[in-house]
Amino acid sequence: MASFEACKNYDERISVIHRSKYYGLYTEQLPQQQIKNGKAAKRVLLVDDDHDINLTLRLVLEGSGFKVDSFTNALLALASFRPGLYDLAILDIKMPVMNGFGLYQEIRKLDNNVKICFLTAATDVYYEAFRKEAFPNLDDNCVIRMPIENELLIKQIMSIIC
Repeated sequence: MASFEACKNYDERISVIHRSKYYGLYTEQLPQQQIKNGKAAKRVLLVDDDHDINLTLRLVLEGSGFKVDSFTNALLALASFRPGLYDLAILDIKMPVMNGFGLYQEIRKLDNNVKICFLTAATDVYYEAFRKEAFPNLDDNCVIRMPIENELLIKQIMSIIC
C-alpha cells in the first residue's frame, strides 16, 4: 500500500481508504455484496460537484457492488452519457453551470428508461419547492436527502432500481 486516509462515515465508524500505486482505491469496512442485473453489476451515473461527497458516494456504491461512473461536472457527465448504459443516474440538484434538473431534462432526451434520482441537502427549501412545481409527479423516494447513512443510501437506491 502506498498510503491511506481515514474516512468518517455518518454513523461514526471509521473506514480506511487505501490508495494503491496502481490508481485503485478500495475500502475495508464496506459490504462487498454484488448487486446484479442479470450477470453484470448495476451501473450508476453519479454527478455531484462536491469532490468529497462524490468520492464518498462512489466508494460506498462500489463497495456495495455497483459499477459507478462519477463526474463533478454536469456538462462533462452529459457529454459522456450513453443511452442504455446506466440503470440509475444520481444527480446533485445544486451545481454550477447546469443544475441537476437541467441535467435530468437533457438525459431524458437521450434515454427515457434510465431511472433518475436527485441528491439534496434537507434544508434546501428553494430547490425543493422548485422540484415540486417543475416535477410534480416525481416520487419522493427519488430524492436522496444528505446527509444519509451508508446502509440507508443503499436501501433507498435498491428500492429505486428494483
